[in-house]
Amino acid sequence: MSNLRKWLIIIVISCASLCVTCLSSVASFTEGAVAEEFGVSHIVTVLSISLFVEGLGCGPLLVGPLSEVYGRNNVYRASYAFLFIFSFPVTFAPNIAVYLIFRFITGFCGSAFLSVAGGSVSDLFDNASVANPMALYTISPFIGPILGPLMSGFINQNIHWRWTYRIMLIWIFAQLAAIVIFVPETYAPVLLKRKAARLRKTTGNAKYWAPLDRQNKNLLHAVVVSCYTPFQLMVYDRMALLLNIWTALILGILYLSFQAFPIIFQDHHGFTMQQTGMSYLGIGLGMVLATPTQRYWNSLVAREAEKNGGHAPPESRLYMGQVGGILVPLSLYWLAFTTYASVHWIVPIIASIPFGTGVYFVFASVFTYLVTAYRPIAASAMAANSAMRSAFAAAFPLFAGAMYHRLGTVGATALLAGLTTVMAPLPFIFRRIGPRLREKSRFAAK
Repeated sequence: MSNLRKWLIIIVISCASLCVTCLSSVASFTEGAVAEEFGVSHIVTVLSISLFVEGLGCGPLLVGPLSEVYGRNNVYRASYAFLFIFSFPVTFAPNIAVYLIFRFITGFCGSAFLSVAGGSVSDLFDNASVANPMALYTISPFIGPILGPLMSGFINQNIHWRWTYRIMLIWIFAQLAAIVIFVPETYAPVLLKRKAARLRKTTGNAKYWAPLDRQNKNLLHAVVVSCYTPFQLMVYDRMALLLNIWTALILGILYLSFQAFPIIFQDHHGFTMQQTGMSYLGIGLGMVLATPTQRYWNSLVAREAEKNGGHAPPESRLYMGQVGGILVPLSLYWLAFTTYASVHWIVPIIASIPFGTGVYFVFASVFTYLVTAYRPIAASAMAANSAMRSAFAAAFPLFAGAMYHRLGTVGATALLAGLTTVMAPLPFIFRRIGPRLREKSRFAAK
């Protein structure tokens, strides 16, 4: 397969991931109109984001085992087909119950691209060339939540709220077509199984079998294990638990901003809906600026590998997390004390740029560390992280409004900054004592 074809596949998969996470936050500016049409309170409509994100967290527990049996491509196609079908009840919901139930279901259906797609990247590129395509895939699910309110602000200020989901339906259909046309199966065991089946058919020789044919996997057992092991890891391994809490807190703050930014910019600065949507560009710019630094972090890992006989210890992946751990609270403190109405609106937007950079650094660092440190159960380690992140991201928007109105924009944002300050030492601590903790862990690679 040519390098151009491989990059085309990565771009399609990354855009699909971008679309799913954009769909999570695109509901942010529909809340007022939905509350008015269905006669419910604002807090009920916030559930449209929370339930979708919770679906994203639950889905990987099922689709992970399915991809190992039926292949990544079949999971992608089924995932997006169901996402397209179940988006119709959201778009044309007759009442709030249908609207919220199918928001959860669509989140569940779209979750494949947050759990399985990373495997496609590693299928297509070897260790020497995987860094750049992985960086593109890594940033796409974090740009999506920033793109959502940007689109939603323009749509909901000018046309009916249902057009938000009609436009997303068009995008989902285009992505589904691109997946069907451009994305082949990449999972080697499934490809080998198909090749063996072809040989048995063409030659009539029943001796052609692939390893996957001989495994006789019990799918129900695999699903139960995939649900059980992530929580077992968090109960018995404090290092995994603390890193998961750290990333969950940061994602929770990102999703909390969908309630906080309207208070900061609409109430204090008189922004319109679409102007408020554009205020998220600072976070997005920070993420984009962080991506080109991947080459530098890779060089640090390579240097550590040279010192350790060609094998970089997992802790070398935490250098990036150390910088991110500092940037996130600094950015939030800066943002907190510039939310006054007397301060020009551009200042808090500039303050959010380091937050976006820090978010990328923290997640890229923790993700790669979990995969390398817990390599024997890497899928479960990532599923545990996904489940906890989704729980925080679902919960934080629900209390954001009450917290900001009770504490004010300065107090509430400073409180969040304080929480991230408490967690900031984690990458520094684990870079020093990580090897010792892994020796004692029954899950980590020794």
